[in-house]
Amino acid sequence: MSESAQRSEQSFTYQDYLTWPLNERWELLNGRAFNMTPAPPSRRHQEISAQLLTLFNNYLKGKPCRVYAAPFDVRLPQLLESDLQTSTVVQPDIVVVCDKNKLDQRGCIGSPDLVVEITSPSTFQRDLKEKFILYESVGVLEYWIVYPEENTICVFQLTHEGKYSRPDVYTGQDSIIVGIFSDLIIELPEVFA
Repeated sequence: MSESAQRSEQSFTYQDYLTWPLNERWELLNGRAFNMTPAPPSRRHQEISAQLLTLFNNYLKGKPCRVYAAPFDVRLPQLLESDLQTSTVVQPDIVVVCDKNKLDQRGCIGSPDLVVEITSPSTFQRDLKEKFILYESVGVLEYWIVYPEENTICVFQLTHEGKYSRPDVYTGQDSIIVGIFSDLIIELPEVFA
């Protein structure tokens, strides 16, 4: 996709997205394209992501849920949008999907059960505002926002009313009991080491 196309007011779909170069990472939010390629994640970001992925993966062995790390396409079609016409495609840092019917060879279609976004200067505002609203609206049960520099994780859980609760805030010495898996405890000293 050219830079001029990125700056245009054009609305894009998953069908467009599939034609873009494989060596570039993009997200679509309501048809707007965001290039994720120019800002590679920091080493700290990668360490935290790897640690969380390992902990989730070890826990999920032999269970029906699966965990995936970016780049992994999560397509979130709106009402009446076909898969190729989907205008929202995100690549969260980590996703947990418990419904195998949502998985195909290209990723996930529909809302994951848990999403982890690890903030960076280039994604901070999008993670905190736009993706918060998006994940809440599509019914992601649990949304984690990780602040690597502060060794902090905010966990939002979907209420019965379909809105996220106030965040539970965890810092570097805390333990998180994962809401969707009450017997999984994430020790943050291990994550932020």
